[in-house]
Amino acid sequence: MKHSKKIIFALLALAMSNTSMAAPMPLDRVSVQINDGIILESEITNMVSTVKANAKAANQTLPSDDALRTQVIERLILTHLQMQMAERIGLQIGDLQLDQTIENIAKEQKVTVAQMQQTIESEGTSFSQYREQLRQEVTLGEIQRIQVQRRIQVSPQEISGLVKLIQEQGLKDVEFQIGHILIEVPSNPTSEQLEGASRRAEIVLKRLNNGDDFRSTAIASSSGPKALEGGIWDFMNINEMPTLFAEVISNAKKGDIIGPIKSGSGFHIIKVVDTRGLQTQEVEEVKSRHILLKPSPILSEDRAKAMLANFLAQVRAGDADFAKLATQYSEDPGSAAKGGELGWADPSMYVPEFTQTLASLQEGQYSEPFRTTHGWHVVQLESRRKTDATEQFNSNRAHQLIFRRKFNEELQNWLDEMRSEAYIEIVEPESKRG
Repeated sequence: MKHSKKIIFALLALAMSNTSMAAPMPLDRVSVQINDGIILESEITNMVSTVKANAKAANQTLPSDDALRTQVIERLILTHLQMQMAERIGLQIGDLQLDQTIENIAKEQKVTVAQMQQTIESEGTSFSQYREQLRQEVTLGEIQRIQVQRRIQVSPQEISGLVKLIQEQGLKDVEFQIGHILIEVPSNPTSEQLEGASRRAEIVLKRLNNGDDFRSTAIASSSGPKALEGGIWDFMNINEMPTLFAEVISNAKKGDIIGPIKSGSGFHIIKVVDTRGLQTQEVEEVKSRHILLKPSPILSEDRAKAMLANFLAQVRAGDADFAKLATQYSEDPGSAAKGGELGWADPSMYVPEFTQTLASLQEGQYSEPFRTTHGWHVVQLESRRKTDATEQFNSNRAHQLIFRRKFNEELQNWLDEMRSEAYIEIVEPESKRG
């Protein structure tokens, strides 16, 4: 997800929150119990209002209020489950890390933090509310990285196989924007349940072929991970997307609707919403080295940042050697043994904050201490070079593509498992009870 998208979502959500607080409201009530936590009716109402506001701004139709409410409740359940997991493992996003994230967002938008704050507050949202919304977004991204990354293994055979495929066929130069609708079936379904789901999938497919809006249909009918976004996935290279998508769209063109496709989770309908070419002929690579310190109960955020600032002062004064400091102190095992050297790499392979910092440096320049999801860093940009991506494509790039594909697949598996193991009770309002 891009930080710019997070800004838009946060602004809308928090603006609606302000409006709801300003207007007289009845007493809130518990609408969903999730393990030892709850979802309040006000949370559901605010998110429904946000989705409706987004749809109105995009001139997009929505399904019935009941269908929309069901999708919103499902999204909130998954969000709360992930936040509960973060709390259990002690994952917290401190103010220093949050400040660093906000600075990176401002750089991406080519504005100062003060200008960004002024824009947010001009929309009727306090900056403190925006910060807390962003803190939750960062927490969700971090808990997903922690929990899903350890479930993924990329074998040398997979990497060599992809490299060979690229060498034989050339890098696929098209990205696809995919629309996805999932008609879900329960675990161990009966034949009647399978037939019912198959019929529903055929009905949805017929409506789409007759011209129904895909996004509205997905919001109303899909159980997929992107249902509230109208079933739309961001642009993906064929090697990055879930295997199910890649197997069926390689020869498809823009506008094609494919399905229903049966899998263990249900019946899938896929649409090629858009395509675009990749500019891969020439890529700028960077050679850099860094020192990483990871905050912990023993090493505070402030202390980690101060230690790196002290290292920099010593290096700049000529009193210490960067490579020796990296070997002694860096907590990146892959580079510490090499004096912090990361070697030549496409900077886009790093986390966004690291990529942005490298982009701001001149050759030979050291960064100030900065925070990423991995911890606190200082980095030196040693050199830049231009390479032909089609000729210089290597095992690191292949690993990255395979990892992204598996991450998308395993993320959904993890969310499904967590939901199936949780205690969830949806409390209907009295007016709907029998």
